[in-house]
Amino acid sequence: MKEPSRIGDRSTSDVVVRLRTHEGRDDWFYCHSLILIEKSKYFADRLSENWPTCQILDSRNCVEVYCEESDFDHHVNFLRLLYAVIDGSLEDIWHGVKNALGILRVAVELGCAQIVDACVNYLEAMPWEEAEEDEILKIIPGMGLKAQPILARVQPVNPTAVLRIFLSAIKFATSSPPSAMNDLKTSAQEQLEYMLTEDDDAPLLTADQEVKFEVKECVKGLFTRFNNMLEALLRGPVESAYDKGKMQSFQSYLSDLSWACQILNKLEIMKEFVNSWVGASDRIVLIVEQASSLAEIIETKSKVIEVAAKVLEAIGYGNVILPTAKRLHMVKVWLPFVRITKPLIDSATANSKDAPELKIDGELWQSLESTFVSMVLTLPSEDQAEILTEWLGNENIHYPDFTEAFEVWCYRSKVAKRRLADMLGNHVKNSLSYPLGGSGLCLESVVEKRILNWLHQLHSKGTCNVYASLSSPLTGSVCG
Repeated sequence: MKEPSRIGDRSTSDVVVRLRTHEGRDDWFYCHSLILIEKSKYFADRLSENWPTCQILDSRNCVEVYCEESDFDHHVNFLRLLYAVIDGSLEDIWHGVKNALGILRVAVELGCAQIVDACVNYLEAMPWEEAEEDEILKIIPGMGLKAQPILARVQPVNPTAVLRIFLSAIKFATSSPPSAMNDLKTSAQEQLEYMLTEDDDAPLLTADQEVKFEVKECVKGLFTRFNNMLEALLRGPVESAYDKGKMQSFQSYLSDLSWACQILNKLEIMKEFVNSWVGASDRIVLIVEQASSLAEIIETKSKVIEVAAKVLEAIGYGNVILPTAKRLHMVKVWLPFVRITKPLIDSATANSKDAPELKIDGELWQSLESTFVSMVLTLPSEDQAEILTEWLGNENIHYPDFTEAFEVWCYRSKVAKRRLADMLGNHVKNSLSYPLGGSGLCLESVVEKRILNWLHQLHSKGTCNVYASLSSPLTGSVCG
């Protein structure tokens, strides 16, 4: 039986492949034309009668191949693989994704379908590191249809499949699994947020009504379980409500609710959550304030602050519209809590360098302060005055700083009389300018009657002195 040909066997070779680089590297490889022609279209063309070749020692044909220095080793490996293909021993010779990718480039360039297929099969099955994946995405798309199976794992996914995995993930992320699965739940939460985030790429799925409905239902279930826990903590003995296990469970719920706020905010469906938090606020504060100031309680308070800040921001900047009574209630519940809690957290973090989980970003405190100012300024003037009076006499006057709210309140209060007077004057002018058509009513009588009614109502509230100077030929003096 004839022994297989081997690359570099000078005694049996009939062709020299001369690998050269522009940097001056020049290596000769003794090969066999039969193998080169059978396996490579490039060498088949170069060794055909239609291509002029250079004769060198011992009448061997010479084929020159130029390549980049970085691809030199890949060309050498390619030549060796031309021989290895014959006995089928290809599975253990790729030496990793990077090397296989380099050989694939050479195989495509030199037209060896057998090695191309073997490279594709290898790269399609192997796991990739991030740098390898980036390199594959740069190279493979330009290699034609034969190399496309490699890209199957990075192709866009059918929207229906994306929706299915999103719905499964949101149910798991808002569930209450055993503590051993908390890391899995956190990972699911992170990926859900990533799926909905618009960065350099568009969000992975469209937030249509179905998505919003499922998210709201899942978060509603989460909040129901949180409410149940609040009730259980309040019903039980005070000393047992704050044991380590219950506080850890309480913190876990707060972390989930903080994450849920971010998802709901992205989908612009915060209203139900905000109303639920408003309803639970008194109980949350009661539970936390009854506890001691140990580190674990400080951590619980910091998590409460994180959720409350998101809710208050949604209210304060008009993303969720609430009636005056609820806005006032939220200020009266959370302002004292935040005012007392901030020094505790600042002190705990200053004295405990190994407790980064207790730290709250300075931007959150600043944002919370701005939110309180915004909320206070939406309240009726008398309520603002009450809050500002309490603030000016409080030992924690430095946070939150209501200087801006105080300045706005002073300005509004001082110009209120003039503003209302101007409003009344404009009202008179506008009323006189309206035609009455065929109603048969006297214009002056109608205007006079309207103004008299309005001023008498103001007089009965003790504010008539504001308008005493506004008597006109139509009204006369109405304030005695």
